[in-house]
Amino acid sequence: MLSQTGLRTGARSATCLLCQWRSFSASYRRLVDEKPSTTTPPPPPPSAPVSSAPSPDPKAALGATAPVNAPGAAPVPEGPLAHAPRAYGKALKEFTPTPLARPIGMNYPPQAGENTGVDKRTLKERHADFTNYEKHLQRREYLKSQISRPYFRDWRNLQFHEGKTFLAPPRPFRADVSLFFPNLHGRTLAKTPGAKAADTTPLLEGRASIVSIFSSMWAENQVRSFIAPENNPALHEVLRANKGRAQLVQVNVEEDWMKAMLVRMFSWSIRKRIPKEDWDKYFLVRKGLTEEIRESIGVLNRKVGYTYLVDHECRIRWAGSGPAQPDEKEGLIKGLQRVLEEMRKEGVGEHYVRKTLLKARRPEEKK
Repeated sequence: MLSQTGLRTGARSATCLLCQWRSFSASYRRLVDEKPSTTTPPPPPPSAPVSSAPSPDPKAALGATAPVNAPGAAPVPEGPLAHAPRAYGKALKEFTPTPLARPIGMNYPPQAGENTGVDKRTLKERHADFTNYEKHLQRREYLKSQISRPYFRDWRNLQFHEGKTFLAPPRPFRADVSLFFPNLHGRTLAKTPGAKAADTTPLLEGRASIVSIFSSMWAENQVRSFIAPENNPALHEVLRANKGRAQLVQVNVEEDWMKAMLVRMFSWSIRKRIPKEDWDKYFLVRKGLTEEIRESIGVLNRKVGYTYLVDHECRIRWAGSGPAQPDEKEGLIKGLQRVLEEMRKEGVGEHYVRKTLLKARRPEEKK
């Protein structure tokens, strides 16, 4: 028989265990178990005065904002080709190309070794760029612009006059206001040690050059309407009469590595169509043609061919896009003859040294 003392001791032990369990519980009491308080709640803290100033920019609160023309991102269209169709932005329903009213090109002279597409940063520089928040925002803007681009936009833009982006100017641009053709880096068809890594700038200096840029058979056929012997025989007469001072340079751009490999595998067929002395004037370019360069020189559609007249100082004096029209062929010939005449007056010979006077300082040279 249990005694009264034993019952009292057992109850005390049960109570202690219950208190211990409640003291170590990590959960909160349910609101329904709580009784409403009869005491008056404390007054709320005074609110901050309402300001009439506009709310700050949410991007500014992050500490930095990406610039409008962030490196690598699609630049804002401006200049003589501001209304031309592009692979990004709003799709156009109607478009009529107009003649170039102002020169196109880069603001600074090209140099050999530029635009190779090879990242030459050290590990320390890469780490610094990787941990830089501003450059992170710039990279994010670039990725957003690439993802938002419709894949078939360039093909759809071919409906506008077979992809013609602009009409050639009626006469070549003046030398003192013309802009520069960028340096392009790639490999040529020549079977020499330096053919695997060649630049266009040393080839263009000191000569009047007709440069064509294309990246598909469709674009190459458009370019051939300007430069092929059967389509423009008068142009080749001028080239033969000024051999060594005038030349034809072709740039085949294949940014996809698989297509580039196919072009290299079948380069023997390209050599059959081109004279052997012109093998070093046919470039296979895979990297380096950035969006900034495309916007500057007017290469706005990757499926369209473009033709340029570049003088002995690497300045773009004339430009054409898409298939050639009769007056554009004549304009190309007259422009070439004018550049050759300027070279004769300046005494440009075989050992030409380009002037080093810069029109504008390069971005990396600005303080």
